Amino acid sequence: MKHFPDSELIINADGSCFHLHLKPENLADKVILVGDPARVDTVASHFDSIECDVSSREFHTITGTYKGKRITVQSHGIGCDNIDIVMNELDTLANIDYATRTEKPEHRTLTCVRIGTCGGIQPFTPTGTFVASVKSIGFDGLLNYYAGRNEVCDLELEEAFKQHMAWDCVKGAPYVAVADTELIDQIAGDDMVRGYTISCGGFYGPQGRELRAPIADPQQNEKIGTFEYDDLKVCNFEMESSALAGLASLLGHRAMTCCMVIANRYAKEMNTDYKNSIDTLIKLVLDRI
Repeated sequence: MKHFPDSELIINADGSCFHLHLKPENLADKVILVGDPARVDTVASHFDSIECDVSSREFHTITGTYKGKRITVQSHGIGCDNIDIVMNELDTLANIDYATRTEKPEHRTLTCVRIGTCGGIQPFTPTGTFVASVKSIGFDGLLNYYAGRNEVCDLELEEAFKQHMAWDCVKGAPYVAVADTELIDQIAGDDMVRGYTISCGGFYGPQGRELRAPIADPQQNEKIGTFEYDDLKVCNFEMESSALAGLASLLGHRAMTCCMVIANRYAKEMNTDYKNSIDTLIKLVLDRI
């Protein structure tokens, strides 16, 4: 039985995991992930009861009940690097015995739905559109550091995308992480646009935004917008869905991302007053998870 030493599985003095400061008993099987720590309170405002409220850095957690369902809402901050922390630590809470530092004999599967904001890149994804990420193309490279990445990725789509983009290998290899198909059907229903998502390692250059620093490929977004595979197109940019879907698959969990479009890069439109309207998406996910 594998043993996890102190330097690898870091447990705080109070028995909580290192970054999230959660204890195993704090975690529900259903997890809603949000980037903004303040959005945790927005989600939890719909709960019927709250059993714990924990904050550490950008990681804010509330566990409670909603219409009889026990749910944890967890903030992860910005970027795939933070998803690496959050998904690994949530998995340890579910599947490692903290007392013995060994893996539990029975695997516990978490259902994780990320609610986020994104930039739409198609004429059919104007601001306000809800997008469900069926597959996420990771520009971040995170999943390439894990064994088994080929087994949980769509390798044919990867190759088609690299050929279409004339991909420069200096950027590192993109990967295509696949969301849980049953969870997509459960959450997306018939009122969310389904498509591919680009998960970027930054907000500006990696998403084709050029301010004072020139970008390497000025035609990047135009090429992304014309890519099509299996009758689906790339619908949006965001910064977390590839790592979430990929790590969840590797660790045996169900995960997906749904986002509200707050900027349309195709039309060059931006809605900065989105915080009230995203509550509609939050309520949909709470009812469907």
